[in-house]
Amino acid sequence: MNLALSDEQVFLREAARGALSRFKTLEAARAALNGEKDALPDLWAVAKEAGWPGLLIDESHGGAGLDAFDAMLVLGECGRVIAGISLLGHLPATAILNDAPGGAPLLSELASGERRAAYLPVCPPDDLVNEWSVDPAHGSERLPAPSAVSDGAGVRVSGELSFVPDAPGADLLVGVAILDGPRQPGCKPVGVAIEADATGVSVQALQRYDSTRSLGHLSLKDAPATVLDTPAEALAGAWYLAQALIAAESLGSVETALDVSVAYAKERHTFGRAIGSYQAVKHSLTEVLRQLENGRSLLYYAGWARHGGPQEFPLAASAARSVASRALDQAARTMISVHGGIGATWEHDAPLYFRRAQLSRRLLGGTALATDRVAGEVIAEADAA
Repeated sequence: MNLALSDEQVFLREAARGALSRFKTLEAARAALNGEKDALPDLWAVAKEAGWPGLLIDESHGGAGLDAFDAMLVLGECGRVIAGISLLGHLPATAILNDAPGGAPLLSELASGERRAAYLPVCPPDDLVNEWSVDPAHGSERLPAPSAVSDGAGVRVSGELSFVPDAPGADLLVGVAILDGPRQPGCKPVGVAIEADATGVSVQALQRYDSTRSLGHLSLKDAPATVLDTPAEALAGAWYLAQALIAAESLGSVETALDVSVAYAKERHTFGRAIGSYQAVKHSLTEVLRQLENGRSLLYYAGWARHGGPQEFPLAASAARSVASRALDQAARTMISVHGGIGATWEHDAPLYFRRAQLSRRLLGGTALATDRVAGEVIAEADAA
């Protein structure tokens, strides 16, 4: 197994970095938090130009035919500059459609970016919760997945999903519903595609902590949906793909936080010495570096495992998510600490990365759910040995 980046992957990463460098995303994020409307640049146009909406769509359907590893490189560059591009919701949705033989008619416009999809994040069962579940709007108890009832021509989906990434403004909603209703005998998960403007669909846009993160509470009441013939393994895989993508985004932010902190520790002097020469500062930065390298190794393995070792993908993606979320929290706090008083002020970028850390670690089941899944996988393997 060779986890080194190919020349094409290096080019993809550098091209993404160059495209995003044309925009002052951090200044825009600060302005948006200050209440300035339309402060955030339209980065979806950049994504369309670069072909990112079709990263995980086969070439036969107009996409790039790449894999999770490549998508992670792009998301990592987005995380470096806290760029609000709706790829976290779009890419897992296209992965579900790409794995459905009947999803082909929907893919061409999604691959070009003319239409945008949002993934309905429904978590597969694990050793703690034996049913498909969704994040709650309040509290910590997970709620049942949306239900689907056949109406002859298709199905009608009902349910509530909270904090759905990139739901506002999406044209198509793609995810999982439980046919015949959750907690019913014989129920099974099916892939569904729902037009966002269909009857019974309501999206409430939200802003929490991080102004660049598009979120929405989604309500479905007998919404007409197309059933996708996506295998159950691929439906579960979309959840873990989302875990890997948000992990990649988080590690991108860790890289910037560490780079900025190290540069400041070298140039800021006190008592005639650079503050980076003090043991406390060195140790805190080294710990961030350790977590970054650990997370990157796990992330690259998850990128390989999606197709190279599918049975290992759930564990690899969950482990990457768990480590990356904690690494970003540590990096953001260290960034503030190293910069001293200025690091906690509105004029500095550190609070923007701190906000990104606190929101990212709570989305898509959160760090705790990913960590519980890793523990469950490890314990199950130990019991089987």
